[in-house]
Amino acid sequence: MAKRSIIITGGAGFIGSHVVRLFVNKYPEYNIINVDKLTYAGNLANLADVADKPNYRFVKMDICDFEGVLRLMQEERVDGVIHLAAESHVDRSIAEPFTFAQTNVMGTLSLLQAAKVCWESCAEGYSGKRFYHISTDEVYGALEFDNTLFTEQTSYNPHSPYSASKASSDHFVRAYHDTYGMPTIVTNCSNNYGPNQFPEKLIPLFISNIRQQKSLPVYGKGENVRDWLYVEDHARAIDTIFHNGRVAQTYNIGGSNEWRNIDLIKVIIKVVDRHLGNAEGHSLGLIEYVTDRLGHDARYAIDSSKLRNELGWEPSVQFEEGLDRTVRWYLENGAWLEDIISGNYQRRNNEYLEENKR
Repeated sequence: MAKRSIIITGGAGFIGSHVVRLFVNKYPEYNIINVDKLTYAGNLANLADVADKPNYRFVKMDICDFEGVLRLMQEERVDGVIHLAAESHVDRSIAEPFTFAQTNVMGTLSLLQAAKVCWESCAEGYSGKRFYHISTDEVYGALEFDNTLFTEQTSYNPHSPYSASKASSDHFVRAYHDTYGMPTIVTNCSNNYGPNQFPEKLIPLFISNIRQQKSLPVYGKGENVRDWLYVEDHARAIDTIFHNGRVAQTYNIGGSNEWRNIDLIKVIIKVVDRHLGNAEGHSLGLIEYVTDRLGHDARYAIDSSKLRNELGWEPSVQFEEGLDRTVRWYLENGAWLEDIISGNYQRRNNEYLEENKR
């Protein structure tokens, strides 16, 4: 069997680094190319444990660079793309919508067109190829506080510049299948948590703030509900779907693990205080209610039954275990967190690039 050559975009980020690590370690016969622009959310320290593996290569590149992406695909004879690179922070999208449209829409279009040109020039065409696009549950809009769930048939109804940009990119991916016959797959996942998440997101931010006894800003009354999935379970789902999912299908990935923000925050406080040796409830006074986010969706919840029934995937990490692992990781990796806060991680990224020039 010929060696596969797979591009994973955004592989220096949170979810991407877990996917890269899984593929590099599980498939030594694969050639894994991590393509990342190294924006503020990209940190090569996330992949220090696989950086020297013979089947791993890092390429600093903007996915909007069509010519560069096409050249890389041709040189590496890429037959698979797992596309995770995206601007993903809703608050930033409200302040910088053009950035989100450029990366999430035009970047995805650049990748699709490069894959089309590259693969259509091969003798075998699209045979054996796969373009897998990772999206978000936020494209579906918001649910009521009831028992309804997002399914693969839920109509798109994005409410933020972030979710609108992801919805647009999803449509482009499907259009490339319908128009050109490209073998594509789209997945929409719920909120992820776990090690290596950039500390602008709720769980790592609050772990860091509790450790430093800083305020814990809660939007509105903290009643918004999210479905949480441990990041390694998402990486396993991506592995399963990339290899066994049906072309032109959408799969929803979720944890069946809904939490109101305020309840989640109180659990985080309890776990962090316990690990720090604080009395139970010690950090509850850090909670500070702030003005709600613009366009803040009330509730997200995923129905993953299609993925479970067709491909046999299900979450393996219970929330209590996953949260405990996450808290311990952040408390035990203070240097990683300090590098993020100080900005030193960007200098270290540049040092790595200098040392590994090709």
